[in-house]
Amino acid sequence: MRHRIAPALHRICVTVLVPLLTLSGATAPAARAAEFIAPGAAGPAAASAALPAAAVSLDAGAAARFAALALKCLHQEYPSHISHTLNGDADARPPRELTPAFYGCLDWHSDVHGHWLLVRLIRLFPDAPFVPPAHAAVTRSLTPQNIAAEVAYLRGAGRASFERPYGLAWLLQLATELRRFDDADARRWYATLQPLESEVAARLESYLPKLHYPIRIGEHDQSAFALGLVWDWAVASADARMRALLSDAAERFYRHDHNCPLAYEPSGEDFLSPCLAEADFMRRVLDPPRFAHWLDSFLPQIPRGASAGADPTRWLPPGVVTDRSDPKLAHIDGLNLSRAWMLEGIAYGLPAQDPRIAALRASAAAHAAAALPAVTGEHYEGGHWLGTFAVYLTSQAGLQPKR
Repeated sequence: MRHRIAPALHRICVTVLVPLLTLSGATAPAARAAEFIAPGAAGPAAASAALPAAAVSLDAGAAARFAALALKCLHQEYPSHISHTLNGDADARPPRELTPAFYGCLDWHSDVHGHWLLVRLIRLFPDAPFVPPAHAAVTRSLTPQNIAAEVAYLRGAGRASFERPYGLAWLLQLATELRRFDDADARRWYATLQPLESEVAARLESYLPKLHYPIRIGEHDQSAFALGLVWDWAVASADARMRALLSDAAERFYRHDHNCPLAYEPSGEDFLSPCLAEADFMRRVLDPPRFAHWLDSFLPQIPRGASAGADPTRWLPPGVVTDRSDPKLAHIDGLNLSRAWMLEGIAYGLPAQDPRIAALRASAAAHAAAALPAVTGEHYEGGHWLGTFAVYLTSQAGLQPKR
């Protein structure tokens, strides 16, 4: 399906976002046109799926800035914030020994998605100056020895919940990006990563049937965002069992939800919206007519009609960041970025003429405009992870065909 940019959205893009990123993919590589067709995706809808025009899109200059953020921290061991169960004195070791593939960028999950960022940008901008150092950084991390150590670490006693679900979902997203990359080095990296991918997938397959209640918070433990990333992996890898487990989770956790209290968001340290992430997951699971009907009840406050996008901040104002040097308060920049891609995702999941699309996409642009200027790396508290969120948004990473 293809959605037109509403006039209000276009004004926001032209007046605010042009200095940051190019509009509508005008200068992006030609390869972007087909990048979202997942190998093995079933059905004619997947083969012919068209992406909506983006509120913002990724140009070479922005890609270089975001790549630099990941390159700076990918193998920077300290400062380090680890969630580590000590089973004895032998476990009191530095991060580079505990998890030798993913020990930088402050924490395991940020290092994992920093690798995703670089692989994605290498694929989208193969001739960019940042590609050789990015290639070298990924090669340094993804060795058979390092990945074997990562698998052994996950299997250690007391680590059943390690990085679950957020970091594990990003690991599968990294595997998905490598799987999509038709390149000899990427195929080698993917083959190296596969034992860890298999371990992570098996852990999630064991976990999901046992999770009796969804986790509805705005930080790492949230269920909905991770389930969306895992769904995209399951589509790309043609994993029918995982998709069945995710469909079951959608039915158990979310199918009968209504009147999500969007006005109560955000909490002070959120980087994910509980309400929007749930809708962004459900648009993957439900076809457009059923998703539109579900959304009627779940988020009835979304404006409708031709004038709905006139004031995109009225119904969902972007979050306010008061101190970007504070690692928790800086989460709100990530919230604005993730809200932007979730709003675009919700619009993408609706039938083409749905009257809510203008408001959703106008609000997405307003949130992007509020957050993208802050993705600078001035403060390591945000610089070690916000580049990933910016790339996920501007490259439309979440808008793969869902079947």
